[in-house]
Amino acid sequence: MTIAFSKTRLAIFLWPAICFISGCTSQTTPNKEMISLLAGIAATENDFHNTFAPEAKIKFCDSLLKASAVYADSATALFGMANTLLELGQEEKAITIFEDMLKRLPYWMADNSRPLIMKALAIAYLRLGERKNCIYDHTGESCIYPIANKGIHKHKEGAEKAIELYKSLLKYDANDLESRWLLNIAYMATGGYPYNVPQQYLLELTTPDTSCSVKPFTDLAGKLGLNIKNQAGGSIVDDFNNDGYVDIVTSSWSLYEGMHYFVNNGNGTFKDMAAAAGINELTGGLNLQQTDYNNDGWKDIFVLRGAWRGKFGKEPNSLLRNNGNSTFTDVTKEAGLLSFHPTQTATWADFNNDGWLDVFIGNESVKSDINPCEFYINNKNGTFTEISANAGCAIIEFVKGVTSGDYNNDGFMDIFLSTLNGKKILLKNEGLANGALHFKDVSFDAGLTNNLSGTFTTWFWDYDNDGWLDILVSSYEFTKSLSWYAASEALRNPTGNSGHIFLYRNNHDGTFEDASEKTGLHNIAFSMGGNFGDIDNDGWPDIYLGTGNPQYTSLVPNKLFKNIGGNRFADISIPSRMGNLQKGHGVSFADLDNDGDQDIYIDMGGAYVGDAYDNALYVNPGQNNNHQLTISLEGKQCNNAAIGARIKVVFTDNGVKRAVFRDVNSGGSFGANPLRQHIGIGQAANVEEIEIQWPGNKTTQVFKNAPADAIINIIQNEPAFTITRLKKFNFQSITPNTIDCFPETKLPKNHPIKAAKL
Repeated sequence: MTIAFSKTRLAIFLWPAICFISGCTSQTTPNKEMISLLAGIAATENDFHNTFAPEAKIKFCDSLLKASAVYADSATALFGMANTLLELGQEEKAITIFEDMLKRLPYWMADNSRPLIMKALAIAYLRLGERKNCIYDHTGESCIYPIANKGIHKHKEGAEKAIELYKSLLKYDANDLESRWLLNIAYMATGGYPYNVPQQYLLELTTPDTSCSVKPFTDLAGKLGLNIKNQAGGSIVDDFNNDGYVDIVTSSWSLYEGMHYFVNNGNGTFKDMAAAAGINELTGGLNLQQTDYNNDGWKDIFVLRGAWRGKFGKEPNSLLRNNGNSTFTDVTKEAGLLSFHPTQTATWADFNNDGWLDVFIGNESVKSDINPCEFYINNKNGTFTEISANAGCAIIEFVKGVTSGDYNNDGFMDIFLSTLNGKKILLKNEGLANGALHFKDVSFDAGLTNNLSGTFTTWFWDYDNDGWLDILVSSYEFTKSLSWYAASEALRNPTGNSGHIFLYRNNHDGTFEDASEKTGLHNIAFSMGGNFGDIDNDGWPDIYLGTGNPQYTSLVPNKLFKNIGGNRFADISIPSRMGNLQKGHGVSFADLDNDGDQDIYIDMGGAYVGDAYDNALYVNPGQNNNHQLTISLEGKQCNNAAIGARIKVVFTDNGVKRAVFRDVNSGGSFGANPLRQHIGIGQAANVEEIEIQWPGNKTTQVFKNAPADAIINIIQNEPAFTITRLKKFNFQSITPNTIDCFPETKLPKNHPIKAAKL
């Protein structure tokens, strides 16, 4: 039986792949071949052993219940079924089971089992309240911490039921910090925080940093039709049709949810053109990145799949070629990039300085499932060759983030890896020795091996504008639900390194200093996604982090940190009104309304169908009258997208001569900013000097006297720049989208969730 079952599963898995590779399918386009491959893999993942296949787990629990002779034997199966119903978004059915279990619970089991069931019932009621209010009656203030104004629930029953259960739980255990945090959240949802919260359980809000101020952002995604409701996914904001206006691409990690491609209409509105572009049926993809692998001047898309699913995550990545006519073609197979490893992270750069972009992919390995990292060199003809073993970068770890940058300013792009295993790995690019590219692990020498906390989101950046790249990496190590850690932080109790942010400052000598404490970045975040930008155009890059984990009890706010002069960071999550409590993933900073300041788009939603949530567009109201300029580079001898170029902008701000440094890339390791660089220049009305160090050959061009508040277009080796000014939009004046295109996650008829019968 076991052998036959395994062979059947293997056949189901391999047949679409064999057809994909050999061309035996009757479908004619590359996109249809990838669509078919993904559908076949989706079928194999619908297995009750797969943590992220609740529809299969429901059937398994149902079979256990039918085989159970007495109630005590079925209690575990019932509890599992109810929790799985929560994963499917069927809270009312889960509540019925949990309440019935409490009624029938034998007295002799009460001390051990009752609190566990009560906790599950409480979160089910809290989730039901969120569904009726934050999803069915969604506003731009829904689930923003602290919940207030239009975020307060109109239908209060769910939160009120949760309150009573959490108060009872805290009578069992007054030190239950998870229940204490969620009790405070439930009171916020009813409008009863802080006055109605029992004094002994009240958690006070973080005291605002009075040394800096921020005007609140407004979530206008629903008004513009950008509020996709999906599971966890990636986001890119960039100009894909070369009309000057940035577009938005999103994905979902579910193999039953396709991509979206919002084309900017140039008038303050967007239209989802995914179907016309040929990508709406390309499912899956926890993360997205833009690239220009063939140097044709049209930005392509790289889709990363399979993360977290272990042996069930043998999903192929996708390279989508931009055809220059508003369509994309999946060229994964013909490019030589087809492989089957769980991942969500990669980095594109010209590592061998030949003028063409290469790609390093960070895969996830555990002892029972080894998936070495991959390193593909561009063959300059639309294909790639995998050379990780020979290049010394076939890392075997549970990799969660990778980023590339020239940390030692030697002209070669290096790689940093963030891993769940706790290792922080810096790979120094040693250049071409006898014609062969090679990397050396210099993590120990660089001072990055002292702390073994598991980490996630990461990036290279120059946070202090000294011309040397620093490293940010966020801890993702926990033994309890994230709500416990959030309550502990509110009580000012230390929690070790769990969830903390690490900032490593470049010492200019190949080593790094841990500057986390002295810059105020020792806060708890538990970042899954994140990026950096400049929300107030002061020239110092700020941070926005999407937070959470798959647990429903991990209801913690996203975090926004303002960079104060390159010396410290202030947590402005509360006053900015951007502390969304739902799961946060791909983050993109971009000036979407062309008013001169950066807005933030974030892909929201968790790991399960029941945890899908609306994406958000936080529109910046304008923090001050600071100026900026945006620099768009086009490479000729180097790669066309100029990824890896170094920018130095010199200007006088309030009588002080300053320099701001930026590298051309998409920012963080989860979410992509536009490749054209938005640079704040404070009160300067013009820029005195722009210095461009082109990647590859280290040639430098210098341009004088550029105007502020414009796009400066620079082509490699051309002596003068051109200026572009885009039409400004007022999103508040746009007629609201009266048709809710995305009220619920849409599932195909053959989706196993629809097929499951309880």
